[in-house]
Amino acid sequence: MNRTLLLLLFLALAMPAAAQNSCATALPVTEGLHTVLAVDGDALPGNNCAYGNGDHAEWYSFTSPVDTGVVISTSFGEEPTDTRIQVYTGACDALICLEGDDDSGDGYSSELDFTALANVTYYFNFDDTWSANGFPFSITLIPPPPPPVNVIDFAGIAVPGMNYTLGAVDMNNDGLDDLLDPTESNVHIGFQQLDGTFEFVDIPTSAADHPASWSLCVGDLDKNGANDMLYGAGDGVTLMFANEDGTAFTEVSYDEYIFCQRTNMVDLNNDGHLDAFSCHDVDANVGFINDGSGTLLFQQGGYGETCGNYGSVFTDYNNDGLMDLFIAKCGCDPEDLLMPNSPGGVFTDVAPDLGWNDEHQSWSSAWGDYDNDGDMDVLIGSSSSAQHKLMRNEGNGEFTDISNISGVNSNDGQSNEWTTHDFNNDGWLDILGGDGMLMNNGNGTFTFDNTVPYNGPIGDMDNDGYLDILGGGTIYYNQSTGNNWLRIWPVGSVSNQNGIGARVHVITNDISQIRDVKSGDGFRYMSSLLAHFGLGQATTATVEVHWPSGIVDHLENVEPNSTIVVHEGLFSSTEEIALNELALFPVPATNHLMVIGADLNNRMARIFSSTGQLVQHGVVSASTIDIGSLASGVYLLEVTTPKGAVKRTFVKE
Repeated sequence: MNRTLLLLLFLALAMPAAAQNSCATALPVTEGLHTVLAVDGDALPGNNCAYGNGDHAEWYSFTSPVDTGVVISTSFGEEPTDTRIQVYTGACDALICLEGDDDSGDGYSSELDFTALANVTYYFNFDDTWSANGFPFSITLIPPPPPPVNVIDFAGIAVPGMNYTLGAVDMNNDGLDDLLDPTESNVHIGFQQLDGTFEFVDIPTSAADHPASWSLCVGDLDKNGANDMLYGAGDGVTLMFANEDGTAFTEVSYDEYIFCQRTNMVDLNNDGHLDAFSCHDVDANVGFINDGSGTLLFQQGGYGETCGNYGSVFTDYNNDGLMDLFIAKCGCDPEDLLMPNSPGGVFTDVAPDLGWNDEHQSWSSAWGDYDNDGDMDVLIGSSSSAQHKLMRNEGNGEFTDISNISGVNSNDGQSNEWTTHDFNNDGWLDILGGDGMLMNNGNGTFTFDNTVPYNGPIGDMDNDGYLDILGGGTIYYNQSTGNNWLRIWPVGSVSNQNGIGARVHVITNDISQIRDVKSGDGFRYMSSLLAHFGLGQATTATVEVHWPSGIVDHLENVEPNSTIVVHEGLFSSTEEIALNELALFPVPATNHLMVIGADLNNRMARIFSSTGQLVQHGVVSASTIDIGSLASGVYLLEVTTPKGAVKRTFVKE
């Protein structure tokens, strides 16, 4: 072969590589496997979709004659090349970012999906930020997701007096979720009233060394009957301890440096005392162990030792009665942690054994029983790509990735907050985050609704049995679908006062549902501590509360559309749990109940019906409580003391 023919052959073979060195000469590609020879073309400074540009890039274009879903992946081989991909719409001289991905594939490879409209040309490139070496990539076509639909309606109403609210949680023990907005030296609370209005109160505090700039969680750490708060900031944590009636707070800050992200309250060692927890962005995570007197002892280590800790959630994923720890990670070490709890509060990471150490970056996760089979599944929502992971719990310590078949990636938005609740009360958990809400269809799939508000604190802000969303100074009120509902208010005695860590079961003729009571969900906010269940059209339910102590309370024939208070041990077959410091007479009582015991006068008192409903609250005055308004029947009296809540049953004639 002469030299001229060799030169022509060389030029012909080289043309595909040269033709993809700029957007204008992008190589058209279709479904199948392709190869990048080397990354040495023109980058696009200042216009990127995946956190930065390299110095060089290789360019391709894709056009389909019909609407289709497109998956582009560089995840090949045992050690895939570290790649970054960016997809654009528009003309080469005016490109607009559509999607970008850095690390969603295996190892540090890239993988993303998007919907390509018919006869529209999309440009994409791979840059040399991490490597200039060649690599293979694939294009796979999938059916496009259905268009978003308006599944559920919210009506946004600005509330005068409401600020940037971090919490939707009951702060005065009346069973109604309140608005909570703590600042550096003030606690701003909007107490929900029965008529749906709010009464705002400002409670001054000493200046918090570490305000709640990153996260907030709530719970009764000292068992005095009032909820305390844990503030998370970029330089540490501050505790705000409430007095017995919640009208004042005492600040306790820690000197140790913590780049605090998510905060939680949970009984880490299952000793009956509520502990606290903080993710640490740049070091080992931190527990605060309650010594039983309300003093929390700093303990670093044992909950994940490396950096990049963002969104912690405590839930019992293996059904052993202990609260396990999952941490969604991002940044310097993005390998998530799944740490089952052992007796005594020993946590061990099993995520690598499950193949979860895959570099997927997220700030939070949403744990719930999405298929109502009795164990907790998880949606790990992305914060830096359009790829979310829905992992189905198989109940044997294993999980199955059902992301692609469930439709969760039809919500291709990114966000820091991912939470799960039953927003339409049909008995199936929905997922809020990204660009909207994934509505659970009850068959393993989800329908995307992009008309709903952005994530925020979740609670029932008008006491209609439907969960609302808080955002800034606005409440987005959930419009009723006509389904029934049930709320369970756990009150612990042997376990912590809030029942945090309790597993609540609600069984109807159609389905069985579970919830774990949690303090601290998503990334930043504090949502309601009540366990909320949608019942669909069911007209009766069975309720079981499995407490951290091991006690199980069981209620039959519970009517829907109400809040049921369940006191630990009151509805169990075990001996009633109470202190010997409370005596009641006469037996039976008539219009007045005499309350005898040490230091009980002027204490907060609540009376519950035999079905657990709060029927009266007030204070013990002159060792007497007026019960004249109560109907005849059996009741439970609970009195809050410095030693904890004491309770006795009594009979009203």
